[in-house]
Amino acid sequence: MRIVSGRLRGRNIATPPGRGTRPTSDQTRESIFNILAHAPWAPPLDGAIAADIFAGSGALGFEAISRGAEFCLFVETEPKARAAIRDNMEKMDLFGCTRLHRRDATKLKIAPGNLRGAFTLIFMDPPYNKGLWKPVLWALKDQNLVADDGVIILEVAADEEDIEIRGFDIAADKTWGAARVLFLTKAA
Repeated sequence: MRIVSGRLRGRNIATPPGRGTRPTSDQTRESIFNILAHAPWAPPLDGAIAADIFAGSGALGFEAISRGAEFCLFVETEPKARAAIRDNMEKMDLFGCTRLHRRDATKLKIAPGNLRGAFTLIFMDPPYNKGLWKPVLWALKDQNLVADDGVIILEVAADEEDIEIRGFDIAADKTWGAARVLFLTKAA
């Protein structure tokens, strides 16, 4: 895997060994960021405050940093995935604009000291067909962690059912192969 565009373009992204994570493909990442760069409802990538929840290798967060995000918080519990994220931070010299949060994403609680403001971009790529995104979505809302112009990019299985989104509007709904990506904005 590699970073697709921006100042870190072409840099390799270390991934955790084994099949415990399912990194978002280069093509899907490129499509996600093309939408974010051109959609009238999306905040600017330049200066964005991002979170990569269920981060895995951190590919989405690193792509955001490469394209101009000011900061990215990575949330991951799996030790091999955290090691890959730390390795990527080190290789790309990104310690000043990133933070790794070792927490169960479904019990998300972020202390104000871990923030640089509410998130404008939140990437969530949980294991498919387990509904793990639901408590995270509610925690983000309850803790006021989504900026007024923020976007949540939620990746689920293309065939996943029971997608109930409360408190957010679906700005876009795209399917690429086995992945369905929902772009969520705060409800008006």
